[in-house]
Amino acid sequence: MPLLDSATLAACDLCPRRCRADRAAGARGICGATDTLKLARAALHFWEEPPISGEAGSGTIFFSGCPLKCVYCQNHEISTGNFGIEVPPERLAEIMLELEDQGALNINLVTATHYAHLLPGALAEARRQGLSIPIVYNTSGYERVEAVHELGDLVDIWLTDFKYADSALGRALSHVDDYPAVAARALAQMAAELARRGGAAERRDGTWTRGIIVRHLVLPGHADDSCRVLDMVWDAVGDVPISVMNQYTPNAAMRAAGGELARAVTDEEYEQVLDHADDLGFSQMFWQEGGAVDESFTPPFDTTGVLRRADA
Repeated sequence: MPLLDSATLAACDLCPRRCRADRAAGARGICGATDTLKLARAALHFWEEPPISGEAGSGTIFFSGCPLKCVYCQNHEISTGNFGIEVPPERLAEIMLELEDQGALNINLVTATHYAHLLPGALAEARRQGLSIPIVYNTSGYERVEAVHELGDLVDIWLTDFKYADSALGRALSHVDDYPAVAARALAQMAAELARRGGAAERRDGTWTRGIIVRHLVLPGHADDSCRVLDMVWDAVGDVPISVMNQYTPNAAMRAAGGELARAVTDEEYEQVLDHADDLGFSQMFWQEGGAVDESFTPPFDTTGVLRRADA
């Protein structure tokens, strides 16, 4: 049976946790989701990497819940707070078409891992109704290889995190024991799916229609692990576009806890990671100017665009 089948929810193993929750009967998985689709926001987003957002914006759909439980998450209202509105699955295709009508360059599915079983049907229906823009799969990197393979003909742009090289760090900060190995396997599969589709492609203005970007958020006090992450990315897929971010901002829980994660990344830490990327030979790298920590890259989770106008 394909992994992305609704029957999977009877003993859910969509994500690498394989928690086996009977979501089909209304139980919640570790991700916080039942069998009902829940969305927090659907709107144009202008703060992704330039080939994704361009000037027109990326049509982002934020899914509620998350298989990871990152203690420093900036989207904690939806990732662990499970904020959002329940909508029928057919609404997902409608939202995609509405975002294209607003001028979106692509449809950006943010943390859809635990709802991946809905994507083949929703995307097929949206395409049938005329959706013509690329699909971006925006993920924590904690994905099953089988799911990545089954999404290979549907996803055009893989926008994936690679968070940790140290399993102990993944356990302490995201409550999973196997993040590095899982992320490396998933990334290799994403690169293979992209290659099978013909590799990267772009429009005349430089925005992408196919591609992959590996994101890494540098954490304060963990620059050495960030360098090892880059080593793992290079070993897994070689010279791939990477995005090294210094926008870490301590949330209320981290400020209250104190320690390294209660502060921002220093210039020295960030430069250490950027220098290591250069030394490895990455030829396409996105980075953030100093002061990114003072900017807000997190949109308001106010259910914009989730409901039909007649229902709002």
